[in-house]
Amino acid sequence: MALVGGAVRDALLGHTPLDLDVVVPGGQVEALARASGRPFVFHPAFGNATLTLPDGRTADLVQARREHYPVPGGNPVPAPGTLDDDLRRRDFSVNALALQVSPSGEVTLRDTTGGLNDLEARVLRPLHGRSFEDDPSRLVRAARVGARLELRAHPELLAQVPAALALAPQTPRLWAELKLLLQEPRPGQAAAQLADWGAGGLLPDPALLLALDRLRDEGQIIPDTAYAAALLHAAPDPAALARLLTLGERPGALLARALSDTFFPPGTPERTLRALLRPDAYAGLTGKDVLALGVPPGRAVGAALAHLAALRRAGHLRSPDEERAALKAFVATEGRQD
Repeated sequence: MALVGGAVRDALLGHTPLDLDVVVPGGQVEALARASGRPFVFHPAFGNATLTLPDGRTADLVQARREHYPVPGGNPVPAPGTLDDDLRRRDFSVNALALQVSPSGEVTLRDTTGGLNDLEARVLRPLHGRSFEDDPSRLVRAARVGARLELRAHPELLAQVPAALALAPQTPRLWAELKLLLQEPRPGQAAAQLADWGAGGLLPDPALLLALDRLRDEGQIIPDTAYAAALLHAAPDPAALARLLTLGERPGALLARALSDTFFPPGTPERTLRALLRPDAYAGLTGKDVLALGVPPGRAVGAALAHLAALRRAGHLRSPDEERAALKAFVATEGRQD
């Protein structure tokens, strides 16, 4: 058996491995999964199994295999193979490292593609010249990994960007990777990476995502839905992008709330997004403020707030002071009518 891929890469960089992939020789995957005593799901198409570990993480048991792609951008066709075959089918050299465990328990680092040198040089290099043609989603995965680990693109990677873009419309996996990009620690950095590589057309201008990155770096809690909402705001066709990325309804609903005049407390995603998307916006008067300015409790408070909201939508109010002045005029007018 051998621990392979991102877990080895991250451990060598001094990071805690999150994804655990174990390559198992022969057809022993399901039997090994059962012998582990852990809950697992078996995937017969590729002969893999996903185990649930005691700490809630998962580990993938992968049958050592070769792969070929009959159609560019399509699904690969697997065949049994050796550990070296399995390493050579992967995306980047830094993900083709393995810690091999012998029957006696001896552990050796296996590097058949030069991944260790690339890791030391902080370089992302595809394993062959048609890597992105086989699987265009590798372009987005490169941006995700590169931004997270601060790895730069090898010239071979940049040379393959046009091939990935040409096949992007017919590669659902690429759009799934873009959705995963929004779950990265710094989605803006990953999106900016794509733009720098000439693939900025896959996502709208990353400026808003980068602004959210900075707020997250400062310690603010920025949920993934806020990044998705900002992405929709920058998109020429938000509905189409939401469908491509299967974002669901929550990001759009969050965006609508952020663009509304409804009051949201500081620190909420709505308030944070509003500050970015509507820099001229301000916190309008609340019911408590209206009461403090002399409006009697009851229906009059709702009428006063509705009046102020209408003036804000019309662009007649630009500050809390102007709201207070408008409220005093409204109260005076209502008083004369009474």
